[in-house]
Amino acid sequence: MDTSFWLERWDNHQIGFHQADINPYLLLHWASQQANHGVVLVPLCGKSRDMQWLQEQGHEVIGVEVSRQAVSEFFVEQGIKPRVIQGPRFELWQAAGYQLLCGDFFALQAQDLHNVSAVFDRAALIALPGELRRRYVATLHSVLPKQASMLLIAMTYPQQQMNGPPFSVDEAEVSRLYAGYHIERLQDEDVLSHPDNARFKQRGLQQMSEQVYRIRAR
Repeated sequence: MDTSFWLERWDNHQIGFHQADINPYLLLHWASQQANHGVVLVPLCGKSRDMQWLQEQGHEVIGVEVSRQAVSEFFVEQGIKPRVIQGPRFELWQAAGYQLLCGDFFALQAQDLHNVSAVFDRAALIALPGELRRRYVATLHSVLPKQASMLLIAMTYPQQQMNGPPFSVDEAEVSRLYAGYHIERLQDEDVLSHPDNARFKQRGLQQMSEQVYRIRAR
């Protein structure tokens, strides 16, 4: 799985992973992050409306997204005209409390995120196969300030019943990936029966649940 996979999904509007509404786990658990009005990173952000909600809570939002189409659509749907700056590693789309970095997530450097105090990962970790998940978390470890906390949403299901993405990432894997951090599971919900997940039943799933974790430095 490489960049071309996601660019093709956006080009063909195959974006079943995009949620039209604000994520309910974000609404329920964000206050526990105690992020005050700090800067929030949303990795692999697409055009998520979760960024709008975070900005409305007083946060500056940094999103990272490989698809220029997704970034453009976000600002169009917000009715905002951004300033676009071409940099050596990212194209920066900036306006109204948003900084969306269009480019390769793995090109991030610590200077890009030096003021981030919290992370919201709804669909980044579970979008990646195993080897890329490890590389993704290693990148976060290397570029985030040590005290940045995270609200992580993961998904578990019998991986043999469906090819990802999204991929199944169980609690044991979360613990391995974020070894050395304080990990608290906030919620575990059976979600296969939800109308929005009918497409997963069609792909052969017989069981699926979502987990919400709060991850903090020890």
